[in-house]
Amino acid sequence: MPRKALAKITRRSFLAASAALAARPAIAATPPPAATDVIIVGAGAAGIAAARRIAAAGRRYVLVEASDHVGGRCITDAKTLGVPFDRGAHWIYAPDLNPLTKLTPRRGIEVYPAPPSQKIRIGRRYAREGELEDFLSAEVRATRAINDAARKADVPCEQVVPNDLGDWRGAIEFMLGPFGCGKDLAQFSTLDFSRAAERTTATFCRQGFGALLAALAEGLTVQLSTPVKSIDTRRSLTVETAKGTLTARAVIVTVSTNIIAAGRIQFSPELPHRNIDAFGRLSLGSYDHVALELVGNPLGLDSDDLVFEKSTDSRTAALLANVSGTPLCLVDVAGPFGRDLSAHGEAAMVDFAAQWLAGLYGAEIKKAIGRSQATRWNADAFTLGAASAAVPGAQLARRIMMEPVNDAIWFAGEAAHETLWGTVGGAWESGERAAEAVLRRMGVLKTPAPEAEAAPKPKVKGTRTAPRGQSSFGATPSIMRPER
Repeated sequence: MPRKALAKITRRSFLAASAALAARPAIAATPPPAATDVIIVGAGAAGIAAARRIAAAGRRYVLVEASDHVGGRCITDAKTLGVPFDRGAHWIYAPDLNPLTKLTPRRGIEVYPAPPSQKIRIGRRYAREGELEDFLSAEVRATRAINDAARKADVPCEQVVPNDLGDWRGAIEFMLGPFGCGKDLAQFSTLDFSRAAERTTATFCRQGFGALLAALAEGLTVQLSTPVKSIDTRRSLTVETAKGTLTARAVIVTVSTNIIAAGRIQFSPELPHRNIDAFGRLSLGSYDHVALELVGNPLGLDSDDLVFEKSTDSRTAALLANVSGTPLCLVDVAGPFGRDLSAHGEAAMVDFAAQWLAGLYGAEIKKAIGRSQATRWNADAFTLGAASAAVPGAQLARRIMMEPVNDAIWFAGEAAHETLWGTVGGAWESGERAAEAVLRRMGVLKTPAPEAEAAPKPKVKGTRTAPRGQSSFGATPSIMRPER
């Protein structure tokens, strides 16, 4: 039976959304003190979490951010399309365990459960019940094969996917690869896939996940538009920024793995080779949203309906329709195809999304498209991609990222989490861990460090847990969806 549509955003809730987006941390009007306890580089989820933890311990911190906003890859735009548009992370995974859902942001933020099921489009129609069961069976076998292989060796996921998936193979490879981690299965580690915590349940924030994160940053002092040029630990710890030099007892670096691998921050002395190698092997996948305004619900879908295509090649996408009851529809492109498409610019991305929808719902859909917007995270100078995904043989690099360097530099972020990589919740938890490690080093915390994460038992992943009589399949987005 069709789900009851969520109530559309009212003028009051939209104003709350705008207010939530406008929520800003305390932007420092004067330069921070030259000497402090901890410098935190990057005001995304990990940096915000670390700053909150350091502040709660009564220690001095400086939080610097290269861009002009907080949130990093989790940011909401409430102006361009007239409704809240999460340009990055949107899915809030495992709400019962997610550290973000345990915090209470200010009023005006509403979180609600994501609908439990999804649809597959086969040409101009939806898959029938028997076809969904066939797909589910094939997806379960593919997932089980990857998990089984991970117990023996860390090899490419594609290498162990069964060869007899038939005409469902394209859809399965898209959902487990580009949609699940931003990379093709040939570029993705079986061990990283297997160790990922379950993401079968999720919630959405009506005002935008980025608005929720910005609300949690309220009260923090942040130096925006302050890129870090270098970090020197040869004598004392100094951090050179575009606005001057800072000194501290420790630094927590939360920028993306691609930024470090690209040498955007210089380290003196150079990072150990094993650390440099770890960043390179935890490179970011490609995942972007093409946001379309479709007034009047011409697709006939419910709020937050998730639709996949029974694809025959890599030129495919996923659709999240009527986001939070608004006319906003997200066509998500990812993996190598998404990367190539993004490189051709926003116009090419919007054109693909329109053509793709027309192929599934009819050419008249093009006429219904109003305003549009596309993200291009690979071209974002402060990120250079979406979320980390370990290449084959590199899952253990996440553990290396958690090790301090020269007893002065700690790294944090979604890539520094062995089971919640690719999620805002994982980034937040990583930031808290790094902050607590620094506080222990300073003698502020006396409690022992927590034990390393235990590897979860391999389970079949699912996009959403379906009610009885419905199928559940796929892997929810890691960063743009990311939550992907």
